[in-house]
Amino acid sequence: MKLKGAQVIIEVLKEMGVDTIFGIPGGAVIPIYDALYDSDIRHILATHEQMAAHMADGYARVTGRVGVCFATSGPGATNLVTGIANAYMDSVPVVAITGQVPTNLIGKDAFQEVDITGITMPITKHNFIVKSPDKLTDTIRQAFAIAKSGRPGPVLVDIPKDIQNADIEYVKGIGDSIDIKNDINGVVSQKELDKAIELILQSKKPVIFAGGGVIWGEASNELVEFAEKTNIPVATSLMGLGAFPEDHPLSLGLIGMHGSRFANLAVYKSDLVIAIGTRFSDRVAGKAGGLAPNAKIIHIDIDPAELGKNVEVDVAIIGKVKEVLRLLMNKLSFIERKEWLEEISFLREKHGLKYKNDEVLRPQWIVEKIQQLSNDDLIIATEVGQNQMWAAQYYKFKQPRTFVTSGGLGTMGFGLPAAIGAQVGKPDKRVVNIAGDGSLRMNIHALETAAVYNIPVITVLLNNRTLGMVRQWQNLLYNKRFSQTDLNANLNFANLANDFGVEGIRVTTKEEFENAFKKAYSQKRPFMIECIIDKDEMVLPFIPAGGTVENTIG
Repeated sequence: MKLKGAQVIIEVLKEMGVDTIFGIPGGAVIPIYDALYDSDIRHILATHEQMAAHMADGYARVTGRVGVCFATSGPGATNLVTGIANAYMDSVPVVAITGQVPTNLIGKDAFQEVDITGITMPITKHNFIVKSPDKLTDTIRQAFAIAKSGRPGPVLVDIPKDIQNADIEYVKGIGDSIDIKNDINGVVSQKELDKAIELILQSKKPVIFAGGGVIWGEASNELVEFAEKTNIPVATSLMGLGAFPEDHPLSLGLIGMHGSRFANLAVYKSDLVIAIGTRFSDRVAGKAGGLAPNAKIIHIDIDPAELGKNVEVDVAIIGKVKEVLRLLMNKLSFIERKEWLEEISFLREKHGLKYKNDEVLRPQWIVEKIQQLSNDDLIIATEVGQNQMWAAQYYKFKQPRTFVTSGGLGTMGFGLPAAIGAQVGKPDKRVVNIAGDGSLRMNIHALETAAVYNIPVITVLLNNRTLGMVRQWQNLLYNKRFSQTDLNANLNFANLANDFGVEGIRVTTKEEFENAFKKAYSQKRPFMIECIIDKDEMVLPFIPAGGTVENTIG
């Protein structure tokens, strides 16, 4: 049947199972929004295109489906860039659809024209500009297939306005009708599997290092089964939190710059590291060869480009982590590791996370109390900075897709819009955004979206009136030269929240926080709790950039 290009876009999104779009209309996408008017797809109107991209990102992380955002041409499209880069760094499947000036005006510096495909080339898995009406349908289908195939990531589709208005013959397709050939051929190397099995059997002190690839590969159950069968303790990256239950006896928790000293020591003392779905970022690897200096390394990943990129590995296995773990388990029997697990237990007792738990309202206590008061049934989102690391350290994640944070790009301003997207994607769960006042300044207008659509995100603001993580570095590494890190102490975020239509309460004591959180949790509407905390409270332990566990502070 004949449809306008804009109508085809909406129809293909329906084919792909899209139920929600985040975006802002503008001149170059008016035809798409006109077609959307007659659709049952839900649209969430953001307050800024960057917020729309982060909302789509948060939606994708908790659902495992592709998140979708719309923006107009020019500044609308460029406002998406940070959100797209964030999704790219953390391997999140997002499809961004942007409007463009008509094809006859491209390259002529038309009003609101920008080469968004050129700009986003380094930060997308792939991008398209549709210059022919007969390419539109398959291009959008391809975008979805690329975004979620292999290692997930964002795809941008730029659609000129005349293509949106063109008459196109549309034949309804079926979701996932386009097959994308992955970089892997589907056959896991038996030679590398055999080498890995040999190292596992020889090892006396092995550890597993699990990353976000375990979650995106839907392999959390296989990871638990593999760890239990081989009796190997499991550490996680920031992106891997939730891949392995942190209440499990074999859990080491977070490692890296702000991981516990106990977990970092366990990896440091190991003789074998089995890295699964992780890229060994600098925040974990630190000094070259310093993460586990006496260990052999097995690296399992779906992306061949990551194998050996940041650390030298002894065995490199390309494949879907779920499949690789199954193949390994088929060749392994239960292994007893009494001495190593006793040493792990000793390290946990001696070097586990600790903080001063007194009458003062401290961020570590707040994070623990959030988990206790919610019956351990939350999705946690964070901003970036100290708030992010306190959440990663003190909230015990037990399920995949329950932690939404900006890992690779470290985007301040990510948390609140991502939490909104996550709450839209999982309406049966409650989402809590743990924020810092530095980050919240960058996205607080997203509260309006939460209020207008009654999206019941709870924002717990840790307000220390400073750029806390930068101040911490200045304190520890720059002789307490606090340059440009103090923020406006007179700003009342609870009052601001109320102005946006979100109930806000400011608290200064433990009792006030408990009462406020109970109230927020009992109500199905957005809420903000502003917690006044000490600006000198630090995230410890801390390994300075490029260091090892031997350089740990705190």
